[in-house]
Amino acid sequence: MTIKIIGAVLIILGCGSVGFAMTAAHRREEGNLRALIAALDFMQCELQYRLTPLPDLCRLTAAQCGGALRSLFIHLAQELEDQISPDVFHCMNAALAKTPKLTPQAVSALQALGRSLGRFHLEGQLLGLENARHNCRSALEKLSENQEVRLRGYQTLSLCAGAALAILFL
Repeated sequence: MTIKIIGAVLIILGCGSVGFAMTAAHRREEGNLRALIAALDFMQCELQYRLTPLPDLCRLTAAQCGGALRSLFIHLAQELEDQISPDVFHCMNAALAKTPKLTPQAVSALQALGRSLGRFHLEGQLLGLENARHNCRSALEKLSENQEVRLRGYQTLSLCAGAALAILFL
């Protein structure tokens, strides 16, 4: 009988951990988008007022960021300086490949940014930064909509599913 109880507890914990992992992934996505918006704001100000060259801009942005975004901008600066790829889009993709901890929505915003950075004159680059920031903000709004209720629902549903499975197996 104790083996069944231990098994039931493990099932409940396993299912519950799925819900808590979904909650953690949601919060990580939100954090990445907020950090990316801040980095894009910094890049726009730096480009607009100092006309900083792109590799230097990436290094300065990396100094302002932390975590995966810091790593991404350092890799992007290195790719741009090495001139391995002929344009920023390919350099951005190479930097994204070296930075696996970014969330999918942040990656898509950065890929869109890579299409416009370094390709157009100053106004075009600022417009590309604004477009990427707009995409991040709209994604962040979708994530924040009913966030607490949805996250609590993930956790509750996973625990209830674990309890239901435990009851079925007992």
